[in-house]
Amino acid sequence: MRFENDLEAEFYEMSKKNAETTGYKLNTDWDVITTAVKGICNNKKEYGEWYCFCQKRTEDKEQDKKIICPCAARVRDIEMRGACKCGLYIK
Repeated sequence: MRFENDLEAEFYEMSKKNAETTGYKLNTDWDVITTAVKGICNNKKEYGEWYCFCQKRTEDKEQDKKIICPCAARVRDIEMRGACKCGLYIK
């Protein structure tokens, strides 16, 4: 899998490792993966954190810790829908 820059490749590898260690998988749809990776990496460049692009930032750093990927809602979303909100992680 190829990405446009090192930041995207780094985040993808981190996400893959996280999925493996937590019992989840990354989505099998490459378009979903690239959309999520690009969106989250754009937030990393702009805000300095791996904020999920599908969650709205409050600009309160303490509150926004909940939306750093993998976000606090991931477990609930995967259990309820089979995927997290942005679709990066699946059962």
